[in-house]
Amino acid sequence: MNEIAHEVSSGNIFQDLELPHPEERLLRAELAHRIATIVEERHLTQREAAALMHISQPKVSALLRGHLEGFSFERLARYLVALGQEVEVTVRAASGTGRLSMRSEFAK
Repeated sequence: MNEIAHEVSSGNIFQDLELPHPEERLLRAELAHRIATIVEERHLTQREAAALMHISQPKVSALLRGHLEGFSFERLARYLVALGQEVEVTVRAASGTGRLSMRSEFAK
């Protein structure tokens, strides 16, 4: 049998694709996914979601389709707050060289 060549994922597709700022990209994708999940769970129309988040319906459409250009972490966090979620950012002293590490936890 022929073996198929493959690589083990790092857990971050953006890092695997060697895109710039992979941690930030992954976090924004996770926040956008959470927004989409809330919209779906609440059976909101795009127009209703737009009203809650104070943005236009086309922006909601882009967000729900994963087109995240122009959606910063801060904007996505504000949308989650508008949807009744709590967003927490933690900064602490590094034990050596500083680094950026982002992770998300979503609880119901």
